Amino acid sequence: MAASKTTAPKSDAKKLTPMMQRYLEVKAEYPDSLLLFRMGDFYELFYEDAESAARVLNLTLTSRDKSSANPVPMAGFPYHALDGYLHKLIQAGFRASVCEQVEDPKQAKGLVRREVTRVVTPGTLTEDALLDPRQHNFLATIFPTKTAVGIAWLELSTGRFVTADLAPAHLGDELARLQPSECLVPSGQRPDWLEETLSFADGMLIGERPPWSFAADNAGQTLLKHFGTTTLEGFDVDITSPGVAAAGALLEYVQETQKSSLDHITRLEPYRRGTNLIIDEATRRSLELTQTLRDGARDGSLLSVIDETVSPMGARLLSDWLSNPLTDPVPINRRLDAIEELLPDAVLCRDVRDCLKQTYDLQRLTARIATGRASPRDLGFLAATLALLPKFKAKLAGRSSDLLRELETNLDLCADIRADIDNTLVDEPPLNYTDGGLIRVGYHEKLDELRDLARGGKEWIARYQAAEAERIGIPNLKVGFNKVFGYYLEVTAANADKVPAEYIRKQTLKNQERYITPALKEHEEKVLTAEHQANALEQELFSALRESVRGHVARLQTTAEILAQIDVLTALSVLAVGNDYCRPQLTDDPLLDIRDGRHPVLDRLQPTGQFVPNDVLLDPENCMVQLITGPNMAGKSTYIRQAALLTIMAQMGSFVPANAATIGIADRIFARVGASDELGRGQSTFMVEMTETARILNAATERSVVILDEIGRGTSTYDGISLAWAITEFLHDIIACRTLFATHYHELTELSKTLSATSNWNVSVHEDDDGIVFLHKIVEGSADKSYGIHVARLAGVPTGVLERADVILSTLEADHVDEHGRTKIPRRHTDRNNRQLSLFGVEPHPMLDSIRDMDINTMTPLAALEKLQQMKDELRQ
Repeated sequence: MAASKTTAPKSDAKKLTPMMQRYLEVKAEYPDSLLLFRMGDFYELFYEDAESAARVLNLTLTSRDKSSANPVPMAGFPYHALDGYLHKLIQAGFRASVCEQVEDPKQAKGLVRREVTRVVTPGTLTEDALLDPRQHNFLATIFPTKTAVGIAWLELSTGRFVTADLAPAHLGDELARLQPSECLVPSGQRPDWLEETLSFADGMLIGERPPWSFAADNAGQTLLKHFGTTTLEGFDVDITSPGVAAAGALLEYVQETQKSSLDHITRLEPYRRGTNLIIDEATRRSLELTQTLRDGARDGSLLSVIDETVSPMGARLLSDWLSNPLTDPVPINRRLDAIEELLPDAVLCRDVRDCLKQTYDLQRLTARIATGRASPRDLGFLAATLALLPKFKAKLAGRSSDLLRELETNLDLCADIRADIDNTLVDEPPLNYTDGGLIRVGYHEKLDELRDLARGGKEWIARYQAAEAERIGIPNLKVGFNKVFGYYLEVTAANADKVPAEYIRKQTLKNQERYITPALKEHEEKVLTAEHQANALEQELFSALRESVRGHVARLQTTAEILAQIDVLTALSVLAVGNDYCRPQLTDDPLLDIRDGRHPVLDRLQPTGQFVPNDVLLDPENCMVQLITGPNMAGKSTYIRQAALLTIMAQMGSFVPANAATIGIADRIFARVGASDELGRGQSTFMVEMTETARILNAATERSVVILDEIGRGTSTYDGISLAWAITEFLHDIIACRTLFATHYHELTELSKTLSATSNWNVSVHEDDDGIVFLHKIVEGSADKSYGIHVARLAGVPTGVLERADVILSTLEADHVDEHGRTKIPRRHTDRNNRQLSLFGVEPHPMLDSIRDMDINTMTPLAALEKLQQMKDELRQ
């Protein structure tokens, strides 16, 4: 959502004050954002910006120049409330330009100079008050080309900067993984496929940048200049790639909006899909990894139940690990080794976590320091966090696992940075450096002298008040101060007749009179001059300290990353101990052998011991395709989901909820679960289901894990069974990957007789005269009935409807088998070399080749009739 462009009415243009002329000049430079114009102690908005802000922020809309023919709409708020109002504007989809007074009004000649110091957008937030501490806040840029798409993303609040080159078909998956709050694209270069992809990214503000920002020369030079290098080869990226073009355009946008140092962006990381377990958008949504399917909330997701971290840095890193599971067993086992070493040492974990709870968000503190926005209190928080580092290093000393040893070795205590801050700032520095009183006594001799002078002047004023009260006989005489006329003597109206002639009246109030004297003004000058000089010197000293600390940004970032890893590892250890998780054994073989596995979310949310554990057994020697039948609500979907979730947890380097687990590392996980109706986007439930299924069948490999839930239910029964049957055969014969298929089509259980690596499993049900009880236990064999009518009875469907449904069910079931009880569906012809699949086409029949080979010109009519009869007989067989 963009702000309206603001212009003054032509009739009033010549009558504008210098201040309003400056406002319109600045607004013309930033037409697509709300302009927050600093005027004294307030930020003011005018024209259409004021109307928008009044509506969104619930401000009173007033007007300027009310007596003119065209009064100017106006709204504003106090300067100290900026963060709160910025948050509301960003949440409402606006950009905001913050225009500050950039010179001291006391020293200004004429109009105080005002400049935009930053443009705040959803993707460029750095303030803690505007961000969720547990979540990343990514700004992304997309650059489409004819054959590929470049993408870059940056978290400005931490400085992490990444680039990638993707196939266009993969862009939606990456956006679903990153969930950027803002995305930039080249203006006028949005092909249909990109428009469609962006339409599915809910809650993402989309902005445009000029095409020249993405030009290879411009983007490359922007990056080289920022990093101070002559090449990008050291970052392992190709300067001519579309991903680097996207990265350069992104960095240029951030430089324009932030107008400050970006020293915390120290490297450009390449991202390559092959190093991580690929989880597409539909699978991520179906498995509810980081947010629930129903309302998009974090609570109830897998992330929410496994998150035992105690710091914001750890929470964000855990989200990274879950969103990007690994495929290389070496780093996975490094994480598992570290967790296993921490498991038996509850005291160590408790002590480390107690220290972590006392740390501040070092990553975001470092970003504010690098951008020059750190307050004295921020530096105080930094020093307090650095003071805890020796404890972490001592706790990790002597560890045996490679990862813990590496973290301890690389943990920089940053003692010099901490010493500089402690020696300069008071123990509890103020929030604003303009408030004064932030530099420690004894740090700077000149500052101490100015403070003594100001303090002495104040002591003189206190003595002067007491002496004057006694001299003129007014015991309640007071000395006060305001910014309008400085120090004054205040006398109640009842004592006005006692005021000496040399007192000079300055102000009359309802019950008081205020006066000044030459002696009071003389000492006021000394006090105020000393205080002003002391405050100015304090600000200089603080700026120098902040600049000094900014020179160590890379060290602070490394330290923050180590603390985040320590938090995640100890959290996963606490999770494993508290919930009886086991260490998964990883293998390159396509196995899935889980004993007494539990759904990680339901196991935590349900009362202890209520969840029923189940085995998952898939291997090339016995079974690669599991068909799970049973009634609705019995637990089929839970069972197949937990198999996928445990695979993801294992590959992120976590222990898993099971008694034992051997998991073959997967390259991709596919989940077609639930009915995600896209009618609002012009797609039916069935079309979405078939599109996602087609993607699985065309992209899965023999190393993939596929879970399918009720495929085909979005169409007629016969169509659904036919599709489900053909899909299962293709997964078995052509792809040969680990597959869990939950279905209510009991006809599919016949496939175990013709597909060698397929087995039937079902959800056991206890049935007696009183009805049925779901046992939630998965056992080998097929279900003998669907119990759909029983479930309908539990739901309260009328008895007459149930009885009629029973008769129809018996008739339909009898029609699907021959006189021997075998299915009438023929076996498919297998060709594992043909991966092309059309859900809506028909396989060529061998008889077509026979017809094409016939030479009808040499055949007699009788021979032709005999050949036709032969073909008919073959079709009947």
